[in-house]
Amino acid sequence: MTTHSTPHFHNQLGVPYVRVGAKEFMCIGALPPFDHPHIFIDMGDHNDAICPYCSTRYVYDALLDGRCEPPECAFEPGLDSESGAKPAIERA
Repeated sequence: MTTHSTPHFHNQLGVPYVRVGAKEFMCIGALPPFDHPHIFIDMGDHNDAICPYCSTRYVYDALLDGRCEPPECAFEPGLDSESGAKPAIERA
């Protein structure tokens, strides 16, 4: 399986904001199949950013070191979000 160096986050939970330990990441909105185009967000010198598609507010927290809070907002491309298994199309 290919690993991605750019973290991917979503806000399926609908929380007011997601704390992230990366200033450069991908927002996917909600979990597939209800995701929006996966877009790259770069906070630059700022400590927060708002996704232009889903309006999720991301707040930088260096202590998270690439992870997010709540942890359920992390997404690993190529894995089934519920079980962590490869999608059926890749298992065949």
